[in-house]
Amino acid sequence: MRGWKRNGIYFEDFEITKREILASISIIAIMLLIGILIAGKISDYQLDKNEKYNKAVKIETQDLFEYGMRTNVGNAFVYGDLIAVDTVTYPEIGGEYMYVERIKERYTQHTRRVAHTRTVNGKTSTYYTTETYWSWDYVGSEELKCNEISFSGVTFKSSKIDIPLPEYIDTIKESSHVRYKYYGTGTKYTGTIFTELKGNTITDATPFYQNKSIEETVESLESDFTIWIFRVAWIVLIGFCVYGFYYIDNNWLE
Repeated sequence: MRGWKRNGIYFEDFEITKREILASISIIAIMLLIGILIAGKISDYQLDKNEKYNKAVKIETQDLFEYGMRTNVGNAFVYGDLIAVDTVTYPEIGGEYMYVERIKERYTQHTRRVAHTRTVNGKTSTYYTTETYWSWDYVGSEELKCNEISFSGVTFKSSKIDIPLPEYIDTIKESSHVRYKYYGTGTKYTGTIFTELKGNTITDATPFYQNKSIEETVESLESDFTIWIFRVAWIVLIGFCVYGFYYIDNNWLE
């Protein structure tokens, strides 16, 4: 419930005085100023990154890719096929994968305390019971990864490129209380990498943008999504700060 008083607004839990409203305007102004400064820094950082992307060499053939690494051309977008040179798998699932993970789960019994309410003779009280339930709980995991990959016809160690995320393959039960879940990454993908061509190789852990052309990759990297997320988050933070200021006792303003 809320209402108006001569000196401000009152709610059930707290009251907002006119002096608090005036002080909160100053808080909002200061927070907005700080937010503008931070947003400017983020925008400058994004502009610097965009300049780097725009100046990067764009390559779509193996010959130019190899030439760029030999001649240290620097930053480059390269489009091509990512292929596992040697593949991995677990015997129980078969197939061939660039990466495969096996997660062990155990069917485990748990107990939890559950609150209930009851009304007797017009009085409501709370009582608790113990409930038993079962769930599949994580026990551990292991993984296999190929040693070498090929991108645009050039072979590298698998650590050179971030391979695509694994997808669910299968679940195999060892017993009624133990099961294994399998996730794997296929053996061939097409997409774009952004890396530095230097010393006849590429940067370690080079990001791979699956199913994206060079133009689509540049567009996604130049997105101003980050600055919009910051602006929304900062407005929410200002709202929380003002609410907290109103909620606490501000007798010092009187």
